Amino acid sequence: MEGKVFIFPKETNTAHVLLRPSVTKPLQNFTLCMRYYTELTRTHTPLSMSTATMDNALALIFKPSNILTFYINNDFVNIRTDAESLNWRHMCVTWDSSSGIVQLWVNGKVYPRKVLMKGSSIISENIILLGQEQDSFGGRFDVAQSFAGEISDVNMWDVVLTPEDLQKSLLGCLHGNFINWKSLLYEIKGEVLVQSKLSLFSAPYKTCS
Repeated sequence: MEGKVFIFPKETNTAHVLLRPSVTKPLQNFTLCMRYYTELTRTHTPLSMSTATMDNALALIFKPSNILTFYINNDFVNIRTDAESLNWRHMCVTWDSSSGIVQLWVNGKVYPRKVLMKGSSIISENIILLGQEQDSFGGRFDVAQSFAGEISDVNMWDVVLTPEDLQKSLLGCLHGNFINWKSLLYEIKGEVLVQSKLSLFSAPYKTCS
């Protein structure tokens, strides 16, 4: 998928991409990074993970007034971000179970840290989707929370990345060991297209050494 994007052309309660992790293990620490581009101003969900007992084992839900609601095992914190602009955004979120610390980075800017679900873990039997918020284990989608737009460079690690490595991710120079965009394992459900990145969007990759 290097050099490619997923395009979600319209709001639906069906279209999504199922991601298959490179490894299967419980998560006690992670970093999740992705790029997205959307015109939506309503609530929308670029990525969600569910388990048999937790519909929001991990979820990123953007809400009006520039609020990101970040879920771990059905508990959540709200993080107020800068206003959305009609441009690509690179977002990384990290979680450290031992402290519960959550960090959000958008286009290289870090936001105030939060604490969520200290001492918890996400079990290995999970379903990870792009484009929909899961109201049950792998299903029951609400069109009012669906994503429409473009998503690319979804990478996930089973560790909390350093600021230096987060900068490498911003430049497109680092790929995940849990979910790896360069060798992504995925399955498209419904109307989702795979297209090449636009040339201007590809330019930052030339800075990788």
